[in-house]
Amino acid sequence: MRYDDVIIGAGHNGLTAAAYLARAGRRVLVLERSAEVGGAAVSARAFPGVDARLSRYSYLVSLLPRAVVTDLDLDVRLVRRRYSSYTPVPGSPGRGLLVDHGDPEATAASFSAVTGDPSAFDAWTEFYSRMGSLASRLFPTVLEPLRSRADVRALVGDDDLFDAVTTRPLLSLLQRHFTDDTVRGVVATDGLIGTFASLAGDDLRANVCFLYHLIGGGTGDWDVPVGGMGALTGALARAAVAAGAEIRTGVEVTAVDPSSGEVSWAGGRVTAGTVLAGCAPTVLDRLLAAAGAAASGADTAEPVEGSQLKVNMLLTRLPRLRDESVDTAAAFAGTFHVNEGAEQLEAAWAQAEAGQVPDVPPCEIYCHTLSDRSILGPSLAESETQTLTLFGLHLPARLFRGRNDEVTAAALQATLRSLDSVLAEPIESVLATDADGRPCLEVKSPVDLEAAVGLPGGNIFHRPLQWPWAERSDEVGRWGVETAHEHVLVAGAGARRGGGVSGIPGHNAARAVLQG
Repeated sequence: MRYDDVIIGAGHNGLTAAAYLARAGRRVLVLERSAEVGGAAVSARAFPGVDARLSRYSYLVSLLPRAVVTDLDLDVRLVRRRYSSYTPVPGSPGRGLLVDHGDPEATAASFSAVTGDPSAFDAWTEFYSRMGSLASRLFPTVLEPLRSRADVRALVGDDDLFDAVTTRPLLSLLQRHFTDDTVRGVVATDGLIGTFASLAGDDLRANVCFLYHLIGGGTGDWDVPVGGMGALTGALARAAVAAGAEIRTGVEVTAVDPSSGEVSWAGGRVTAGTVLAGCAPTVLDRLLAAAGAAASGADTAEPVEGSQLKVNMLLTRLPRLRDESVDTAAAFAGTFHVNEGAEQLEAAWAQAEAGQVPDVPPCEIYCHTLSDRSILGPSLAESETQTLTLFGLHLPARLFRGRNDEVTAAALQATLRSLDSVLAEPIESVLATDADGRPCLEVKSPVDLEAAVGLPGGNIFHRPLQWPWAERSDEVGRWGVETAHEHVLVAGAGARRGGGVSGIPGHNAARAVLQG
C-alpha cells in the first residue's frame, strides 16, 4: 500500500505533522510502537488503584506557538502561573526567594531580604525585560525557513545581549548581571534542564538550552496544560484523524529504505513518497541501516545522553516548609528550586562529571494540581491531595549504564535528602499510598526513559540542542528538518529548533513537504 507520507512516531510532533499534511489533502499514515499516542507527552495513572492522571514525562508547555494551536483548531487550554518560582536560600532554607508576577512590590521585598541589596530586583527586571524583547523578536522565526546568525542578530536589535548569550559561557552572563549566588542559580537552571553542562563551559551547551527556555511564546512563560499533557496530544491526534490521517498503534518500525520509500515492521510494510521521522535521529539511523542505507546525517558525532532523574509523586497534602514566612501553596505553585544556587549547580556537575552521584543533587519541583484539579478523580479533587513532579539535574545516563537499578536507588535517596533539607518534615511522611499500600512515588532514570519512550540516553531533546538559526550557509532558507536522503525528514525534537513540547519540528517538516 502506498501513502503520500508515513510518519514514524505519534508523539506530539509526529501528530502535528500528520494534522498539517492531512489537512492539505495528502494520504498520511502514522506508525507508533506504543499502545497509545503521545510519546513523552502523555498522561497516565502511574499508581495502581489511584484515580490521578499524571503528566508522566513532560509536564509544562512554553514553546508551542499559538499559530499551531490556531491552524489545527486544537481544543486545548493552557493556564498561566502567577508564581514564577520559589527558592529556599542554599544553606539557610529558613528563608527563600519568591517571584510573584501578581505582586511586584512583594517580589522586590523578597529579593531585598534574600540578597541584602535593595536594587537586586531592579537588575532582575532589567535583565528579563531585555530577554523578553529578544524572545518576542526571535520566537516568530522558528516557524519560518532558517535565517543566518547575522540576520537573527540584527533582528534582535540588542547586539550586546545577543553576543553575551551566544558567544560566552552562561556563567559570565550571570556574573555580569547578578551578584547573589541564589539569584544566579534561579536564572541558571533554565540552561541545565535536560542538559549536562557546566555553566562555565566553552561548549555553550548551557547557553543554547537557556535561550530555548526563555523564548517560548515570545515571553518565556511556562504554562500548565489543563487535563495534563495527554490532553494536548489527544487534541493533536483528534485533529490529525479528523483531517483524514490514519494512526496505527502497537507498530514498531524496523527498517526504512530511502530509495524505495518502503517502511517495514514485523508483519507489514508500506511505501511512502516522504518518510517523516518523529523518532530520534539515532533511531532513524538504525532504521536506515537495517535497510542497508547510509545514515541520515541528522545526528551528531558526540554521544547522546540525558541528565535528569524524573520523580512523580502523589501527596496527601503539601509538606510544611522551613521558611514559615511564605505561603506553602504559593511556594509550590511555580517552580520550586531545591539546592540550585549557582555554586551548588557547578559542584554537582563536577561530581557527576567525575562519575559520582552528586552528594546534594540539585532539583526542581512542579505541582500541577495547584493550577488544575481536573487530573484528579472527584474524591481526590475535593481533598488536599496534590501531585508533585521532581526533575533532578546533573544525573547523566553514563552514571546508570550497566547498573541502573543500583544507581537509580542511590540517586533517588540522595535527591529526597536534598529535598528534605528545605522541608520542615520528610517528604515521605506526606506521600499517598496506592491500592497495594505502597508509597505513590515513581522514579525514572535516563536509562528508564530510553526504554520507555525511545529517548536516546534519556535525552529529552533527542540530541544536544542547536541554535535556532542556520550555522552553515547551506542551511539558510531550509527548514532544519532535512537529512542526507531527499525524501526522509526529521520531524521530531532532534530537528534544528527542536526540543521541548512545541510542535515546531512537526510543523516545519510538514511545510518542507508541502513546499517541495
